[in-house]
Formats: sequence, C-alpha cells, structure tokens
Amino acid sequence: MPVKKKSVSVKKKVVKRKEIKPVKAKKVLPPKKKEREDVEVPDKKKVAGQQYTLVRGMRDILPKDEDKWFSLQHVAEDIARAYGFGYIETPIVESANLFIRSVGKGTDIVDKEMYVFDDRDGNKVALRPELTASVCRAYINHGMHNQVQPVKLWYSGPMFRHDRPQAGRYREFHQFDCESFGVHDPVIDAELIAVGYNFFRDLGINVEVQINSIGNLEDRQRYLVELTGFLRSRRGQLSEESKKRLLKNPLRVLDSKEPEDQAVLEDAPQILDWLSDESKSFFMKTLEYLDEMSIPYVLNSRLVRGLDYYTDTVFEFFVPDNTEGGQSALGGGGRYNLLVEQLGGVPTPACGFAIGIERVMIEMERQKKEGMIGRKDTQKLPVFFAQLGEQARRRTLFLLEEMRRENTTVHFNLAKTSLKAQLEIANKLGATHTVIIGQKEVQDGTAIIRDMESGIQEIVDQRKLAGELKKLRRIDVVSG
Repeated sequence: MPVKKKSVSVKKKVVKRKEIKPVKAKKVLPPKKKEREDVEVPDKKKVAGQQYTLVRGMRDILPKDEDKWFSLQHVAEDIARAYGFGYIETPIVESANLFIRSVGKGTDIVDKEMYVFDDRDGNKVALRPELTASVCRAYINHGMHNQVQPVKLWYSGPMFRHDRPQAGRYREFHQFDCESFGVHDPVIDAELIAVGYNFFRDLGINVEVQINSIGNLEDRQRYLVELTGFLRSRRGQLSEESKKRLLKNPLRVLDSKEPEDQAVLEDAPQILDWLSDESKSFFMKTLEYLDEMSIPYVLNSRLVRGLDYYTDTVFEFFVPDNTEGGQSALGGGGRYNLLVEQLGGVPTPACGFAIGIERVMIEMERQKKEGMIGRKDTQKLPVFFAQLGEQARRRTLFLLEEMRRENTTVHFNLAKTSLKAQLEIANKLGATHTVIIGQKEVQDGTAIIRDMESGIQEIVDQRKLAGELKKLRRIDVVSG
C-alpha cells in the first residue's frame, strides 16, 4: 500500500524593499575660468600707485620731435608719389611662417629677433620684422600680377625685432619702404636707388651708396662652394658666431663686424669674380644709370645684406660718422627675383629698399637739421614721358629728377621700350600730352611734345621742358 507523503507547507520569506529616497540633483556650477599661464595676475595691494615704465627697447615719440618726425613722413610721401609709387598698408601681425619662409632660417631675424606667439586660435603668428614679405603676400593675394607692370608700392610704418637696444636701434622701429614688382631691368634698380638717394638729399643729408651684386642663384651656389672652402681653412681664426654661421649659412659670415672676422675676410674670394656674363652685364648697366644721374656710389664686394631672398643687385645708404671715423647705414635694399614665387605666386622679378626712420632722425640731430620741412606744392601734370632706346632712358631719368626738383611730376614707365606700348599707357592714364625722347633728341638736347588728341607735335629745348609743360597745363585749365 503506498505511503502518503505528508504535505509540507513552505512559507515564503517576504523581503521588504527599502524605500529609496529620491536624490536631489546637485547644482552644477560652471567651471572656474582658468587663468592664462602666460599672464601673471597682479596683486592689487602691491600695484596700487605703481608707476609703469616703457617696455625695454620701445620708445615714445614726443612733441619735441614732431618737426623732424613729420618732415620725414612728408618727404617720404612726396618723393614716393613723384616717382609713381602707390601707397599700401599691411597688417602688423602676419603668419610666422611667412617670414620664416622668406627671410630664412639661420638668419638672426628668424632665429633670435622675431616676436612669435600662438594666438587664441592656436595659430603661430608674428609681429612683422620687415615689410617686403608682407608686401609680396599682398601682391599675390590681390592678383597684382594682372596689372600693368611694374607695380610700384610704398609704405611707412612700424616693425618689431627683439634685438639688443642701442642708439638708433629699437625693438619697435619705423621704416620707409619702396617696392617695385614685375620687371627685371637694371633701370628699375637704378630708379629705386635714386628714390632713396634723393629722399636723403631732400632732407639735406649727404649719403653714399654702397653697392654690390650677388648674382643669380646659380652664381651664388658656385661662389658658396669657394667661400665655404676658404672659411673652413681659416675656421680657427673666426669668431664663435661666425663658426656657427659657417655651418648654417656661410654667406652670413660676410656680414660680420667682428675684428677677427674682418681680418680673415680681407683675403676671402669676391663674389664679383664668380658672376655669370648675364649677371655682370645687368650690374654694369645699373651702375651706368647711376652715373647718368650723378649718384655717387662705392663698390663693396662684401656687401650681401642680411636676408636670404636677395639676388643680383644689393645696396645700402651710408653716411660718414665724423665723430668716430666710421660709417653707419641708414637703409638699404636690393633685388629679390625669387621671393614671390617662393611664397606661392607666379614667377615675378622684384626690387626694393627700406630706410630706418629712427636712424635718420638721429642723423638729422647730429647734422643739426632742425625745423619743419613743409609739404611741397607739387603739380602733377597730365603728361606722360616716353623714351626710345638706352640713351633716351638714361636721359629721361635725369629729366624726371630735374622736373621733380622744380615741383613738377609726370607719368612714366621706364620698363616699356616700344612707343606703341607707352602711348597705350598714356591713353589709359588720360594724359593730354606725351613727351617723346629718342636717340636724336638725346643728341640734340630736345624733346617732342605730342598732343594726344590732335596728334600735333612740337619740338622744345630740354632745358625749357618743365616751363613748357606748365604752360600747357594752364592752357588746358583755361580752355576747360
């Protein structure tokens, strides 16, 4: 008989769930503003009543200097406009790579002197240490290669270099710059040298032009092989700085002012001996133009300038230092045919110069050039100067300067050689008359004045040219 199983009742254990109380959300506060690591927060108690002084290497321009300051500005503007340069202004802050690419690694400017920092967007930017690279960037950005060449630009403004402050050298300094783009012709180099030389002449300062040619890229490479070999053989006699330059950029050794380097360089090979026939011809024609304009110059075979972008002509404006028996450079420049292409533009030959305003002011004080040089009452005539032939171009340069000194300026384009091209430019500019000078006019001392509307031509004496053109202007005003 089966046994019945006793049923067992199982009590379920009831587990009471703990009551979960709702958690109040904590108020999330905005994160505290992080202080910039590169900015020191001053203690308010300590700075109360504190006097601040100039940052080292900077300066104030005071009312006592305004006469000389504005004299320089006025003369710069007058002469730039007289020679047909148009005004440009570029930003003080640019991409740091613009100057690293153009000025070059191994130069003191890039390695030691440039103010470089990261902006709030993380971009590496720089306070411009010079203007040529900025103007090249503007030339490219605004498609100026599509304009009638040469494109001639000028500017006056501040630059910044963290250099060792001394007399005439500040960390913020001002320059007067002129740049010419689009034409590889020695007449352009000579014209720019004339602008700089006559700038000083208008201020009453006599300067001497020191000039050299460093040739094209191929010339320079051949010369560098010879120079490097020579310097290595004399390495033990060089200064420590020049030993470093010998490794990075041997050409910079020629810039050295150290006595031991100067002694070594006395026997160094000269770059003029390594120029190609083309480079020599270009340089000689530049000198011939300067001779025509009676601009004094001295050949300086060790002059190379301190920037990597220069090619062919380089020059500096020097004034004798009568107190110390030495010389000081007030400015300089040269040709830079490869720079626009290096910065991403189409191949564009170019040439320019920069003059240090503070250095010129010191020289004016030294020579006691006091007082205000007022603006010239210059008359811009609707007249175009056309020239035919090499001798005519040289004579035209001379006549343009003669007229400028009589406060008369005209339009011209010395880079064009055909009469047709020059007359087309004259028409675009709205010139009422064109002065034509050819080989015959150079020999006879005459000039042809062509009425652009009627085509009637008149032959006049070159010595009376400025007066005759002013008469034409008065007739135009009366008839109008």
